[in-house]
Amino acid sequence: MHATTMKTARRVVFPACRTISIALLLLAYPTFARQPQSAGSNLPRGSLTGRITVVSGEGATNNLSGVTVKLTGPAMGAVPPSTVSDADGRYEFTALATGTYTLEASADGFKPWSAKITLGADQALVKDLVLQISSVNQQVEVQGEAPEIATQNVAITATVNTEQLESLPLPTQKFTEALSLIPGVIRTSTGKLTFKGQAESQGMLVVDSAENVDPVSGSFSIPIPVDIIQSMTVYSSPESSAYGGFTGGLTTIETKPPSGTWDYKLRDFIPAFRGKNDHLVGLANWTPRFEFEGPLIKNKMNFTEEVTYELRRQPVRGLSFPENEIKTRSVSSFTNLQVILSPRHVLNFNANVFPMELDFANINALIPQTASTNYGRRGVSIGFSDSYQFGSGALLNTVVRYTRFDSNAHGQGPADMEISPAGWGGNYFNSWNRRANQLEVLPAYQLSAKSWHGSHEMRLGTDILYRDYDGSSISHPLELLRQDGSVAERIDFQGAGLLSASDAEVAEFIQDHWILNSHLTLSFGARLTTQSIGRDAAFAPRIGAAYSLNEGKTVIRAGAAEVYGHVPLLAADFTSNQARVLSFFDSSGALMGQPVVLVNSYLVSGAPPSAPGVPRDPGSSPRTFSWNVVLEHQVRKNLNLRASYLDSHTVDLFFLDPVLHAAGGGGLLALKNSAVSEYHQVDITAHYRLGERADMSLSYTWSRGRGDLNSLSDTLVPFQVPVIRPNATGILSSDVPNRIVASGFFRLPWKMVISPVADTHSGLPFSNVDVLQNYVGVPDDQRFPIYFSLDVRLYREFAVHIPRTERSKTHKVRLGVYSTDITNRQNPHDVYNNVTSPIFGQFAGFQRRYTGLVLDLIQ
Repeated sequence: MHATTMKTARRVVFPACRTISIALLLLAYPTFARQPQSAGSNLPRGSLTGRITVVSGEGATNNLSGVTVKLTGPAMGAVPPSTVSDADGRYEFTALATGTYTLEASADGFKPWSAKITLGADQALVKDLVLQISSVNQQVEVQGEAPEIATQNVAITATVNTEQLESLPLPTQKFTEALSLIPGVIRTSTGKLTFKGQAESQGMLVVDSAENVDPVSGSFSIPIPVDIIQSMTVYSSPESSAYGGFTGGLTTIETKPPSGTWDYKLRDFIPAFRGKNDHLVGLANWTPRFEFEGPLIKNKMNFTEEVTYELRRQPVRGLSFPENEIKTRSVSSFTNLQVILSPRHVLNFNANVFPMELDFANINALIPQTASTNYGRRGVSIGFSDSYQFGSGALLNTVVRYTRFDSNAHGQGPADMEISPAGWGGNYFNSWNRRANQLEVLPAYQLSAKSWHGSHEMRLGTDILYRDYDGSSISHPLELLRQDGSVAERIDFQGAGLLSASDAEVAEFIQDHWILNSHLTLSFGARLTTQSIGRDAAFAPRIGAAYSLNEGKTVIRAGAAEVYGHVPLLAADFTSNQARVLSFFDSSGALMGQPVVLVNSYLVSGAPPSAPGVPRDPGSSPRTFSWNVVLEHQVRKNLNLRASYLDSHTVDLFFLDPVLHAAGGGGLLALKNSAVSEYHQVDITAHYRLGERADMSLSYTWSRGRGDLNSLSDTLVPFQVPVIRPNATGILSSDVPNRIVASGFFRLPWKMVISPVADTHSGLPFSNVDVLQNYVGVPDDQRFPIYFSLDVRLYREFAVHIPRTERSKTHKVRLGVYSTDITNRQNPHDVYNNVTSPIFGQFAGFQRRYTGLVLDLIQ
């Protein structure tokens, strides 16, 4: 299609999409009055907390511990959740849907207590209970154990909850560290997370229903404090049509709603010092985190504030002290405000501010500080949500989020960069700065439950997204050196390097969650997307099913989804980048032929390199189709087994490919959209929970990832690679055929808690290269040694009384230690992969054990 015709078509489609969105919402309104009250309408972010007390004969009020509290209500299924009050008499239920519940409390020697309560959308309700001493023996009825596997959820997910985030040994307390423990999520040697074989920049992070990524690169660069995360879920395949804009993995985070009672927590407030040769040499890191929350207006307005300061000097093995540290300085603030207008109407406001400076970000055993790059970011993400439940039970939820994200990167000076068989030298060649904006608006309407051959919960909505950025990318020359120091190739750059791009998307989605009976649940929907610089219309269907056997002890889940990704803004303005000029030299230093200018161009799939016209924008977007099947079985009361298979096929990915004209004298650095990525995974997981005393899981994962190696995310994110080779297809850089992960927490004698994480997997792949950095042999056919790491966190909580606080208020101090790589296996991080190096094939950058102190004031 001609470029002018394409633009005209898009101008027609966008108003049509907006008309459809408005019509869908308007057509829904006449149904409000005649739809029955829904027992399944939910916005699972409500909470219920309280304290259980008893009044003694002398009139004194005492806290009661060990009281069993049970909650029955909407979407609870056959097994109502229950908990036991702690030493302070407190109980808590989280992630609750809107509706009316029955709250029950029971304990030996006390009269049973029960009451009806109504929970509004996102409401944080406080309900204190007073039990009465019983003078009559109560008859206790023992019932059979109910199944623990949820049978009405068709989504195939892996979830990390608050308890795990608090106990896991996460060295830097970043949520991304917890993600890397999930089967199918791999952290590469460069620090990138990959999902289903694709980099995080091709995936999506959704926080409280809205996108939360760098608008330009798509990376998970916006921090979310682990202390305010209620749950974090990774989807194997998104069965819900509410999600789109990615081809890799989908990760969703739900934050904790603000509490209706005053509380504060202070974590990691003791600095860690570094010793060298029996002497202190300064701070190693200081990462205090302060959280406080409470009601501004009782039962009407609650807030949470989390402030994190990070000063970190991370040593890198293989370099000499003190030129071996990655230095991080950051301050972040996350504020959440909840306004309860009525039990049916709740507003939420949140703001996340996240400046950071990262010096020597990419150093390793082959990259000294002088050849490294610095990275900086500043930004703010402001969100708003309005949830209103109608009398019919229908729910209207509107989410708005604006993100400002400014980032930059630069080397340590203007000297020419050098790449030799021994590693990098000189100064890193590229510097860039970006100023990005993103606005997302998500109105969604959930109808009240319909009864027709079972129960239907239907949801429809619109997702409007606008992204833009401007900036620059400027490079200075780099040289490729032979072993004797002579120059083999020089790369110069020409052009202004001024960049800017924008994209607007409108998507409509509809989803039906159909519970046919207690054994079978279906979920199906579709999403229609229009992109201003991508596809005119992208239709993506989704379907999922769950079927239970053996009275719910065995559940089979299956799903399939087609998803269209965003057009990367780095692809939208690719032709504005500086052009590369290649000059080749013989061993005597004489120029071989004329310099070759690689002109940045879009190359339409299937067109020859000599095609006269190139489109002004990519005109396409990546597309993925994935399907999976899972078998879950409850072996015993507290033991579940799960086996799953995942198949994912992605096409139309963007990749870079240098194309030289046969006649010589010039060429193209082509951005193409025909890359392919294939990923297959088998996962077997066992999960065992022994009440409150132990929780453990063991998983084995087999996977296979193949695809094009010059993808945009591998060549430009997070930093531009110095040499862009001709594209090749082969083993992906994150391919790990075999992996075993074991994790859990155990309550030991003397109130100690230990939380170990063991991770062993096949070594990551790498390629051998020559002086010009071209592949030697099959790309990525070499591997690092088998990786093994055992991390442990050991702590105990002490109850203390802080002066000048309420006497009845007890506080808890968590004291302990943590250690990463406790076996000191020394896994190598780097390798001399240049075939002309005298130490070719040797590994370097061996990682070592690191031990730190745990000291938190948590209540």
